[in-house]
Amino acid sequence: MSRNNIILIIEKEVALITINRPNVLNALNRDTLNELSETCATLNADQGVKVIIITGSGKAFIAGADVSEMKDYTPEQARDFTALGHMTMDSIQNAEKPVIAAVNGYALGGGLELALACDIILASETALLGVPEVNLGLIQGFGGTQRLPRLIGKSLAKELIFTGDAVTAKRAYEMGMVSGVFPPDDLLPEAKKMALKIAQKGPIALRLAKRVVDSGYNKELSEGCKLEREAFVECFTTSDRKEGMKAFLEKRKPIFTNR
Repeated sequence: MSRNNIILIIEKEVALITINRPNVLNALNRDTLNELSETCATLNADQGVKVIIITGSGKAFIAGADVSEMKDYTPEQARDFTALGHMTMDSIQNAEKPVIAAVNGYALGGGLELALACDIILASETALLGVPEVNLGLIQGFGGTQRLPRLIGKSLAKELIFTGDAVTAKRAYEMGMVSGVFPPDDLLPEAKKMALKIAQKGPIALRLAKRVVDSGYNKELSEGCKLEREAFVECFTTSDRKEGMKAFLEKRKPIFTNR
């Protein structure tokens, strides 16, 4: 597939996706959304890739959806656009591999919504995060009204959504929106360091852990624990579980084969 709006680099079992439209602060248009969803599908099927990182080029992560493309949309075109946005965010959230957002600058509107679809959000000290759609007479169209409250709670999410204010990375960390904050030059190295650490773990266990956490999050505790029990038993059908326990007892690093 052709990639005109993103750059993909795969190194040491880690795929780095960089949104590359710096002249418009990496704003998400239809072409970029399509490239992202297709790339995520390709990486999800690539057994050589264990972890995915998403970041932005220049001084922005993603400054939002592309307003210049949206400004003359009819309601029917808006329906198609939000459907495409949701499909893209779902392709990120539902990827079987862990996905890390390395938020290097502005993560606004659709940019924050994309980060929220990732499993872990790391941010630069200079990052600004927010959902300012109300300033344009809009609401979020890529899942922000649903993912943000689930991450930071309904009251704080409503504050950000209703005011349209952006918050610093430090404040986002205090809210529980991001997992770590780093100096700008350290952000990507730290994201890669975390990705490489995760990549050494059992891929089936990672896949099952992600599935159980996401599937059980909004269920009753008893239902979520049932999902956990079933996934725990499923681990015992795999060669990786045998290798992991054998390596532990032999005091060596395991060699996982994704089987």
